[in-house]
Amino acid sequence: MDPKDYLRKPPFTMNRTNNEESPQTPQIQPDRSRSQEQPDTPAPQQEPSDEVKKRLIDNITQLGQTNVPQLESNIYCLTIIGQIEGHIQLPPQNKTTKYEHIIPQLVAAEQNQKVEGVMVILNTVGGDVEAGLALAEMISSLSKPVVTLVLGGGHSIGVPISVAGDYSYIAETATMTIHPIRLTGLVIGVPQTFEYLDKMQDRVVSFVARNSDITEEKFRDLMLRTGELTRDIGTNVIGSDAVKYGLINEVGGLGKALKKLNELIEEKRNKEGVLQ
Repeated sequence: MDPKDYLRKPPFTMNRTNNEESPQTPQIQPDRSRSQEQPDTPAPQQEPSDEVKKRLIDNITQLGQTNVPQLESNIYCLTIIGQIEGHIQLPPQNKTTKYEHIIPQLVAAEQNQKVEGVMVILNTVGGDVEAGLALAEMISSLSKPVVTLVLGGGHSIGVPISVAGDYSYIAETATMTIHPIRLTGLVIGVPQTFEYLDKMQDRVVSFVARNSDITEEKFRDLMLRTGELTRDIGTNVIGSDAVKYGLINEVGGLGKALKKLNELIEEKRNKEGVLQ
């Protein structure tokens, strides 16, 4: 056979069934280089999921911003804002801090090993006496360093919470109103009710004196002072005056408070290292 005639014939392959040669049409391989090239038109952007949209809306509603900085910190920040709500639910238009929400946060901060210090920031007008005093007792009983910072105001039952930490700061323009405990502006006509309020007031005075540098006599004097508050008896203490009376340790803001808390955390680390 002429070699040229052999080349003109189609290629042969082995038939797997009978081992006979059978003609097969040559297959054209696709050009893979073109398929791997990026298309000229950009890919359509995927719509955010419902969960992402909901998280974005929650951030805008609760925090007033679209993104929240994610920061792993050894400091837990606890805020007490507005009126401290206790056993009676306040109207919805009131800005409140519910004590049943704060107590689990304090328990979680105490149990979490990653949390080494607690920062308590206050701007409160006071509120329920028993609830506020309960929060103050819990804060003072934490085994971890606690620094409190009064911004705006730490009035009424907010005073015991302000002094419950290991170290306290107050902004230069912040105020603290010290006044006696009362239910309403009416005259108390039942002796037992007066005695109950008087004993509760003794608890507040004793707690403040134990957790600050002010004496019980001086605190009662500020509490029962007349002529300063228009519609009540008591004293309105501003910034440096709170430090002068011994209620607060130092005038300062967030920077000083965080620096002091880190110092207390470092002291505790060194102390635990020596004991070990």
